[in-house]
Amino acid sequence: MKRFFLRTAFIFFLITTCSNIHTDPSIVHAQPPYAKWGKLAVQKTKEQYPKAEIIDYLHIGRQPKTVQITVEKFKLWLREGGKEYGVFVDVEFDTKTEEFLKMSFQKTSR
Repeated sequence: MKRFFLRTAFIFFLITTCSNIHTDPSIVHAQPPYAKWGKLAVQKTKEQYPKAEIIDYLHIGRQPKTVQITVEKFKLWLREGGKEYGVFVDVEFDTKTEEFLKMSFQKTSR
């Protein structure tokens, strides 16, 4: 009887420790659908405000502008010369093709 419990415990140990060895790479590196536009927003904000350092990033959300155009909204927090300020960035793109159309910036104190 003691042997039975030892074998069962050993098998249970092997099953639980070896079951998570393989993790699918697509699960580990999954990116949200807005990641592509967030990278572009950060890049263009650096070009628009070259002396500022981007210290924070927030995805506000996705909104349809028309049937064919979607807008991803971001807020980036920048520091420049000891002062901090926010920049709202709207990225417009074609909904079907995901082709970039336009980007707008709005500076804010909050």
